[in-house]
Amino acid sequence: MIANLCSRIPFSFRPSFSFQPKFLLAIILLIFVSVFSPIQVFTQDADLDQKKQEINQLQQELERVQGEKQTLSSTLRYINGKINLKEAEISQTEGQLSLLQRQIQELSIKINDLDADLEQISKLLVRRINQTYKRSRLNPLLLVFASPDLNQLLSQYKYLQTSQVNDRLILFQLETTRTDYDQQKTLKEQKQLELDLLKDQLERQKIELDKQQAEKQYLLEVTKNDERRYQDLLAQKLAELEAIQSIISGQGEETEVGAVDAGATIAQVIPGLSTCSSGGHLHFEVAKDGAHVNPANYLSSKDVTWDNDPDGPFSFSGSWPWPINDPIRITQGYGMTFYAATLRYYGGAPHTGIDMINRNDFSVHAVKAGKLYRGGVPCRGGTLRYVRVDHQDDDYNTYYLHVNY
Repeated sequence: MIANLCSRIPFSFRPSFSFQPKFLLAIILLIFVSVFSPIQVFTQDADLDQKKQEINQLQQELERVQGEKQTLSSTLRYINGKINLKEAEISQTEGQLSLLQRQIQELSIKINDLDADLEQISKLLVRRINQTYKRSRLNPLLLVFASPDLNQLLSQYKYLQTSQVNDRLILFQLETTRTDYDQQKTLKEQKQLELDLLKDQLERQKIELDKQQAEKQYLLEVTKNDERRYQDLLAQKLAELEAIQSIISGQGEETEVGAVDAGATIAQVIPGLSTCSSGGHLHFEVAKDGAHVNPANYLSSKDVTWDNDPDGPFSFSGSWPWPINDPIRITQGYGMTFYAATLRYYGGAPHTGIDMINRNDFSVHAVKAGKLYRGGVPCRGGTLRYVRVDHQDDDYNTYYLHVNY
């Protein structure tokens, strides 16, 4: 457009400047980017669309596998599917990062080169307009006497007017272009923000992938890649869930002990294997009006160690003291944990409490004052032992499982 405007100016009155080599190089670069960049973007967009299709297919496959009969092989396929899905998501994010980086690089070239040249040309045009303006201030009588005839006088005057109009048009176009590039600077800042967010997303995805690979390794270690061992483990966990439901519904055989204060020692965690427990831990449960509630809403804020990152960390927002002493390691959180969601230990149901352990101190304490009961419930041919504290003032009961008393 600038070249077209310049061509309209009579030769003798055209602005006395030439395009700088750097400006010409920038124009060539713009043409190159405008011609070839869409091809690159189209190719990358096609790759990203392909990744989206792959992700959708993996998600459908995960749903199919999850609906199969629960066996060790199907569970391994499910975990492998999650790993493949996460790898596909990482690949997609890396493709988005690559595209954004390319776009930012192109914007940087445009902004750094063309903005500098627009500044230079604007200054030249300002000087040109000043010169034209000075000529327009000449006394008309001097032009009359300096011109050999009237036709030449009129021609000079017309040329002067045309030059002034075209100089203003060129300057206006340059300033409009400068505004466009200011907008591109804003676009670059937005894309840089998107880039930073994608980098954070990629980091989270890689962490999740590491967790899923650790889940697979854990399953193989626990089951020894043995179907019978896996099925026995599932049966044990399902039996534990049924026992807990029996306890909460009041079907356990209990003996009243008496009133206890908050912090009082009420039991000892069984250090090793016990009925319906594959290892020493305290299963801490909270119920209100006979319904499970999340213990994290009642336990006070504390720094703890998590065995399984998919289960946490999540915040503890209550005021109750903890039932075991520091240092505390949580082996399973509340809700659809890794064991519940991925290994489906509880037949698709959530984990109803929080499992925790202190390997050096097995004492268990009441989290709040109330009336203490000692009890047991049948579980896989044995008795799952527990204690219960009835906090009579607010309809809460707390349960402490896998303990001796």
